[in-house]
Amino acid sequence: MKENPMRIIKIEKVILSCSGKDENLAKSKKLLEILSSRKAQIIASFKRIPDFDVSPGQEVGARVTMRGASGVEMLRRLLGAVDNALKSKQISDNHFSFGIKEYIEIPGVEYHRDLGIRGLTVTVVFARSGLRVQRKKIKSGKVSKKQLISKQEIIKYLEDVFKTKIL
Repeated sequence: MKENPMRIIKIEKVILSCSGKDENLAKSKKLLEILSSRKAQIIASFKRIPDFDVSPGQEVGARVTMRGASGVEMLRRLLGAVDNALKSKQISDNHFSFGIKEYIEIPGVEYHRDLGIRGLTVTVVFARSGLRVQRKKIKSGKVSKKQLISKQEIIKYLEDVFKTKIL
């Protein structure tokens, strides 16, 4: 029997993000641009966080969004940095995230003296066909809960496609 094409799981986007303030922010932005070969976007804070000396509108991080084949290829390299293993608590409905403590752990990436040792966070968002119905601006509709991707489905997808071990 043929599988329903609306139930197929796809990787929608891979988001690389790095935080920092002032000169560390410039280094974080440069790191993301080196890793992804794309222009990084600066993220501004929306609220005040006194413990971290952050005020609204202050630039606090950088991110790059990758889609399609380049995003999947980057994800393969990034999973290699964490020995192709994830913890179960890092996976949630519709997405999973993990951190890399030092960018030099990524296979094929060399140390850059001007950047120093810096880490980054990787978030992978999954989607199924038909999600546009909910997101579009005109004549948007509701999507059933069956359209969401559960934690178990993401674990099975990672084990089948990327041969990832879930701890």
